[in-house]
Amino acid sequence: MSQEKLAKEIVELVGGEKNVESLVHCATRLRFVLKDDAKADKAKLEKTEGIIAVKENGGQFQVVVGNKVPEVYSAIGQISNILDDSSDKEKPRKAAKGLGGIIDIISSIFAPLLGVMAGAGILKGLLLIASNIGWLETTETTYTILYAAADSLFYFLPLLLAVTTARKFQGNMFVAMTIAGALIYPSIVTLKSEGTPTDFFGIPVILMNYSSTVIPIILAVIVMSKLEKFFNKTLHDSVKNFVTPLFLLVIMVPLTLLVFGPFGVYVGNGIAAGLVAAFGFSPLLAGAVMGASWQLLVIFGIHWGLIPVFINNVAVYGQDGVKPAATASIFAQTGAAFGVMLKTKNKKLKTLAGSSTLTALFGITEPAIYGVTLPLKRPFIAGVIGGAVGGAIIGQAGTLAFASGAPGLLTLPIFYGPGGQGFPGLILGIVVSFVVSAVLTYIMGFKDPVEEEIKTESTTSDQQSVRATNASDEIVFSPIEGTIVELSEVPDPAFASGAMGKGIAIEPTVGRVVAPFDGTVTVAFKKKHALAVVSDTGAEILVHVGVDTVKLDGQHFVSHIKEGDRVQAGDLLLEFDIAQIKAAGYHTVTPIIVTNSANYEEVIPQATGQVHSQELLLKLSSGNDQEQK
Repeated sequence: MSQEKLAKEIVELVGGEKNVESLVHCATRLRFVLKDDAKADKAKLEKTEGIIAVKENGGQFQVVVGNKVPEVYSAIGQISNILDDSSDKEKPRKAAKGLGGIIDIISSIFAPLLGVMAGAGILKGLLLIASNIGWLETTETTYTILYAAADSLFYFLPLLLAVTTARKFQGNMFVAMTIAGALIYPSIVTLKSEGTPTDFFGIPVILMNYSSTVIPIILAVIVMSKLEKFFNKTLHDSVKNFVTPLFLLVIMVPLTLLVFGPFGVYVGNGIAAGLVAAFGFSPLLAGAVMGASWQLLVIFGIHWGLIPVFINNVAVYGQDGVKPAATASIFAQTGAAFGVMLKTKNKKLKTLAGSSTLTALFGITEPAIYGVTLPLKRPFIAGVIGGAVGGAIIGQAGTLAFASGAPGLLTLPIFYGPGGQGFPGLILGIVVSFVVSAVLTYIMGFKDPVEEEIKTESTTSDQQSVRATNASDEIVFSPIEGTIVELSEVPDPAFASGAMGKGIAIEPTVGRVVAPFDGTVTVAFKKKHALAVVSDTGAEILVHVGVDTVKLDGQHFVSHIKEGDRVQAGDLLLEFDIAQIKAAGYHTVTPIIVTNSANYEEVIPQATGQVHSQELLLKLSSGNDQEQK
């Protein structure tokens, strides 16, 4: 599929151009902020050729397309006004709050810079290697020119962050850049370097070195954008275009130098000192934790909270001792995908695992994680273990990063410092993490999908043949069409903890519940949000549509059954309006619980990713399940 066609499909399936409040991209993902997430067709997006996965994290609707993301992003800009800052933004949605809101802000500010940071970081690392082994002398003009190319991004980082922050908060980016420029203006730098006592109308100014800093300009531009909106509403149209910038410059430059600058520098340094102290207390333990958890943080989008710390450490101190351990996690998941490639007998999975391994080696792990290791579960766990082992080695070796960039084979030079100290430990750590994860994946095994299990629809004859495989097993077919979700991820402790019974959950894409087998309706809740069916052989299944949806008092639900009704597999039991339920503020993720789980030795999920109604969902086993070991 061409990038233009893919771009058109993506824009259409996220709800159209008018539903997009903003769009940025990182190394592999298009990061949309949508006005109404319910208008996006997540299920169709996930099935679209060229899309690896679709995730909703930190207030963003993320479409993973791999390393072709710059081309798709550019194509979206060509076919729409989404990337045009001057386009009308009607009714922007309410900003996410709490941790999700913070993650949304940080990712929106830093994601556009990651590509150029990686390129500059690689160049900086190569120059370090060249100077250390004597290929280039630091006094040569060639070195000076190349180092300027590599270091200019970090020196003028406040200017770049002013642009991305202003765009995120819909402020005037040219005023924001001017404020940033004032922080690194030569005369201000001279006052700091010469130690000249400085005041502003008698108020003492604590001068800092603001080149390469992160937090001060972000704080300044956030406040600036709020003031800009106030002045634009207050001032007359005839003067606001030049008076508003005047007020912003007069207020914000001194305020930043007096308050935001020192505060931001102290906060950034304090966070960095805390992480450095953790590695100083036990570099082996801290490295193991970082190596084990990094990809988990990436999945949930929480890693964005640490990226500014890495950048700040490199920019201010010239090095960072926290990031190297995260590299182990990258190569560990790469090794796990490689182990799947060696182990599986499924041709499609082998091809996917092989291509994912190759891209992951260069730091793009999304295809490996979302397409291979995470759906198969055990390989992902093997990757976490391998990452912990490799991270411990790297932490103990004291490896440092001397530039920014996504960890991968091409960016290894950013970890090569003076004399190469710690670099051998990094190489050993990533090799060990890769090998341990690959070996563990091969030994632990996983449910290897045979070719026949990759069909998108099952027929009645298929269902009958499945029932005949083991007379002592009970088969449950999916009552809902949607995306498989781990029960532990349901935002309700009663279900997530397994207290209600074992089972699985589905994020529905179609608002219909059908009978999961032949049986009898034992419970039909008056609020219509849930029902229970018992099979002819005694399996008891509870289907609970959404979380806390009992509070809707039956709104947006239509029941087609009553207690005592006989049903056959596939009979329509309940209909519900997904969009209306979400609009009311409720999750629609639907737990499907075996309430008499204790009667079975195992409750074994049989589906991953997308599932259609009446596809095989669960096997209630007496212990005869065949799994690849």
